[in-house]
Amino acid sequence: MKIAIGNDHAGVALKNLISTYLKKTGHDVQNFGTDSEVSCDYPDIAHPVAMVVQNSEADLGILICGTANGVAMTANKHKGIRAAIAWNSEIAGIVHAHNNANILCIPARFVTGDEGVNIVEKYLSTSFEGGRHENRIKKIPC
Repeated sequence: MKIAIGNDHAGVALKNLISTYLKKTGHDVQNFGTDSEVSCDYPDIAHPVAMVVQNSEADLGILICGTANGVAMTANKHKGIRAAIAWNSEIAGIVHAHNNANILCIPARFVTGDEGVNIVEKYLSTSFEGGRHENRIKKIPC
């Protein structure tokens, strides 16, 4: 699977851990994030990730910032993007199973490295359930 990943200055370490995990499990990772802890603007990271997912140049996206709110709000401005915040693996599974989130947003300041990897693992191993959830997604304007 091709996964676009991006992060601001708050998510460098977590992005590196998640990227390593993704590569070890056979995924193609496209890095749009910073590798510096010097302050940067999260929209500059979120827009490119959302665009490659929107244009089907990546299967899914992962965005990381301090609270995950900024990247989620930014990504959700793009047509067809359903970016969802998950701070534990249970929520990560639900946002994929029920909301068919195509971008997972993780709050770097509120999860450990191991928790972040577990969140991604659960998100990727959960399939969209469709059915009543598909009907609900169709009600979200694109």
